[in-house]
Amino acid sequence: MTEMELYRRWADYDLEDPDLKAELQEIAGDEEAIKDRFYRDLAFGTAGLRGVIGAGTNRMNIYVVRKATQGFADYINAHHEKASVAISYDSRIKSDLFARETACVLAANGITAKIYPQLMPVPCLSYAVRAMKCQAGIMITASHNPSKYNGYKAYGDDGCQIGPEVADEVLANIAKIDIFEGARTMDYEEARKQGLIQDIPAEVAEGFLDAVQSQQIHPEVVQSAHLKLVYSPLNGSGNIPVRTILKRIGIEDVTVVPEQEYPDGNFPTCPFPNPEIREAREYGVKLCQKIGADLMLATDPDCDRVGIAVPDQNGEYVLITGNEVGAMLMEYICSQRTAMGTMPKDPVAVTTIVSTAIVDKIAAAYGVEMRRVLTGFKFIGEQIYELEQLGHPERYIMGFEESYGYLVGTHARDKDAVVASMMICEMAAYLKSIGMSVLEFLESIYQKYGYYYHTQKSFFCEGAAGMERMAEIMQNLQNNPPKSIGGYTVLAVDNYITSESTDVATGAVTKLTLPKSSVLYYHCTDDVTVCIRPSGTEPKIKAYYTTVAPTRAEAQAMEAGISADFAKILGF
Repeated sequence: MTEMELYRRWADYDLEDPDLKAELQEIAGDEEAIKDRFYRDLAFGTAGLRGVIGAGTNRMNIYVVRKATQGFADYINAHHEKASVAISYDSRIKSDLFARETACVLAANGITAKIYPQLMPVPCLSYAVRAMKCQAGIMITASHNPSKYNGYKAYGDDGCQIGPEVADEVLANIAKIDIFEGARTMDYEEARKQGLIQDIPAEVAEGFLDAVQSQQIHPEVVQSAHLKLVYSPLNGSGNIPVRTILKRIGIEDVTVVPEQEYPDGNFPTCPFPNPEIREAREYGVKLCQKIGADLMLATDPDCDRVGIAVPDQNGEYVLITGNEVGAMLMEYICSQRTAMGTMPKDPVAVTTIVSTAIVDKIAAAYGVEMRRVLTGFKFIGEQIYELEQLGHPERYIMGFEESYGYLVGTHARDKDAVVASMMICEMAAYLKSIGMSVLEFLESIYQKYGYYYHTQKSFFCEGAAGMERMAEIMQNLQNNPPKSIGGYTVLAVDNYITSESTDVATGAVTKLTLPKSSVLYYHCTDDVTVCIRPSGTEPKIKAYYTTVAPTRAEAQAMEAGISADFAKILGF
């Protein structure tokens, strides 16, 4: 069907959601608006669904959610008998509605839906899947996207987000389902009466907090350090679990940013509720300056990412990057577990190919095997699963990605801002106990291993034309690879699209061991690296830059040159 035919079908259908009816009436006659909503089906992949809330096949609405859930239910029933699925949701607009609709479709397909009775973070969903021995999990969230977005993350029985093979099978199922008539559903209250929809018991959430707390290394220092914290849940799902775990470990002086405390899917104070972005932490920083806090934490709406800020010598608050927090946690965990004799035999840490290279040096210093995987925490989760299958999950000591996601412990198989918040606070308390600030600790790491400077720039490509432009950019880079970037000669190109690494000087080609992915990675002179990949969840291409130099100023100057030149290469 054409976009206009699809529009007419939706406009003529007796839609249950009055918001959708009003939207379709509003765009009548607007060809561009109609095309944007109907030019494709919202893509289902390893990250599930993510899109703007609204009417149409390329939007998040109850019909798209039902269709996706029917496809997932068909997959589950084909592979399992008497299956159950854990469901959670965050504070986003219509998250509770989409979670309810998801449960009703699962129930109609004979699958028991076990749903948290209140909004809960991503790591609690991942934990619940394994704790209750469910065959799958579904999290309704769009993570850190703007308020107009919502989404749907699908998990396997291992608590990890589904992999490519499962996603492909679910997508094939979805393709056979009519948007309005194809999904089976049943009345919510009737499903509850029949036991097909059940609340996840409170003991599961308690078990999650117990598992998080068990990861402490120095519990004694936290209570004696008397840290003064500012915390922002960014109007999301972290408010209760993060504050609960901080209280459990003995941190009483926690001031919550009042404008960002309670669930609000409109995110009125931060259009991009992403702790990676300075704007999202501004309210917290101002509150820190007012009360003189030791540390500020901010978690995103589904509480799988955390960003921090700490005071410098002049009392000004400095935002710490995801790479820097990852490096500090790695150094802290490795040094303290080694000193205490609790480091496991053959320890393993995991990060992604776009995360800081300084952790390779830290790992080598402590005899830790550092594994690098593709971007996406499911690949870190897979490494934990492999260790578990070998009978040695204790070998895993931590995993992280540069986009502010961390996991200490094996209780979850996705990034966990609850355990990360706890470990960051413990680290700060330990440093305070030995008379060292967080920034002094970070500087000591640079002095020990070298100054690594990392930045990430995003190039937005909205709408149907944007998708085409992203594909053209990636194809052009393959056809015409740059010989230099910012004056630094390209020595080798890792092409994850073809799984080949090419030595530019000799032309020699070797196979890459990681799975194929839409990623190009350039190794340049002077340890400069540039990586580019389209986002799997947003309409943008991401570029990652790394420079290494004796000082921060030198590394920043190098980065400014390569990022400006690479933007030109991309055509921005």
